[in-house]
Formats: sequence, structure tokens, C-alpha cells
Amino acid sequence: MYAFILALHSLTRWFVLASLLFALYRAYSGWLTNKSYSKFDDRVRVITTNIAHIQLTIGLWLYFISPIANYFISHFKEAVHERQIRFFGMEHVTMMLIGITLITVASSKAKRKTLDKDKFKTTAIWLTIALLVILSSIPWSFSPLISRPLFRPF
Repeated sequence: MYAFILALHSLTRWFVLASLLFALYRAYSGWLTNKSYSKFDDRVRVITTNIAHIQLTIGLWLYFISPIANYFISHFKEAVHERQIRFFGMEHVTMMLIGITLITVASSKAKRKTLDKDKFKTTAIWLTIALLVILSSIPWSFSPLISRPLFRPF
């Protein structure tokens, strides 16, 4: 089951990134060109947030069944000094929780704005910060610190 959830989590990150990039495109486009905030823009906001929450659920499930996280929790004093164990046991999960929180804040704040330009601006700023946090915490295949494959087989 661990391998399946790990592959699902790895796959879902691409949906999170794609939806975030599309939502950012719509937000910056609307903000900088003074477009009207449409029902489509609202759907993009909701779908992006939902995809992020699905990824959070999968990630938390993975964390609680992960042998790496289990080792980190059980051997904290030693594990905190091991780069890869610390990354998955503490850094990755913390930064991703912050990233998902920022996405949720973006959605919540944008929903409450009355002016279209303010909705786009709020979304653009908060999602940009969220994207930067998330990008910095993904174990990319090209990372010299923590390297994982871009796609995992099921």
C-alpha cells in the first residue's frame, strides 16, 4: 500500500503544480488587464484549492504509513542529523503544510473581496508565495540535496 500511495502522491503533485500555474496565469492576467472576475475564474480558484487539499490528504496518509517518517519520529535525535530523513520527516511536510495553507488563504481572501481587481490581485500574490514555498520543497530529480524521480510507477 505504501508504494501505491507514494506513486499517487508523486502523480498528484503535477496536478497541483498545473492548477497553481493556471490559476496564477488567470490571476495575473485579470489583475494586470483589469478583466472581470468570471464564474470560470471562481471555478479555477475552487478547483485549485480542492486539488491542493486532495494532495494534502494523500500526503498526510503517506506520512503516517511512511517508514522514513516512522524512523524520523522514533529516532529523532539521530534522524534530525541525516539530511534525507530530516527532509521527509520534518522539512517537506512542514513546508507543504505552509504551502497548502497559503493556497487556502488565497482562496478564502479572494472570495471575500468585492472588486474584481482585488480578487485577482489577492489570488496572484498569495498563490505566488504558495508556489515558491511548494517549489522549494519538492524533492526534484535534479536536486543535489534530495533527489527523487519525477514520476513513480504504480
